[in-house]
Amino acid sequence: MTLTAGSAFPSIEVAKLGGGSLTLGVPQNGHDWQLVVVYRGLHCPICKKYLAELDGMTSEFTDQGVDVVVVSGDPQDKAQAMTEEKDLSLAMGYDLSIAQMRQLGLYISDPRSPKETDRPFAEPAVFVVNGQGNIQILDVSNAPFARPDLQSLANGIKFVRANDYPVRGTHQAA
Repeated sequence: MTLTAGSAFPSIEVAKLGGGSLTLGVPQNGHDWQLVVVYRGLHCPICKKYLAELDGMTSEFTDQGVDVVVVSGDPQDKAQAMTEEKDLSLAMGYDLSIAQMRQLGLYISDPRSPKETDRPFAEPAVFVVNGQGNIQILDVSNAPFARPDLQSLANGIKFVRANDYPVRGTHQAA
């Protein structure tokens, strides 16, 4: 399944580190938009750097009414280790299943060795879900090296919200 700009974001519930669950695409804490960041897992050094940067920028998103959540296919112990290693305060979902990864249209990779990880995992993706529950912005990568710049993303969301900028890329060129 491939998600498209402007389409409804699927309702996906995952376990939340610290207890309870997260429903991806459903903003919490009085926010009306949500930023969903899918990361590869504890084994990924680029993810560690990206999540640490995002954690330091969370207020740039929340000040605009954007709830920030991150999720991976890692089990609870690895999600906890990621949080502790990088001292993260992000809302962290874990145990994203293969079926849920497919529902999100993510690229999925097999580990290169047991040293990397012990299960297939999602490659990185970013979804910005607007107040109508639709995908305003999406970036789905097949490799760890291509991810949107977080400051540019924050600036873009600010522009979109301030100018009632429409969802772009909603059809194929003629």
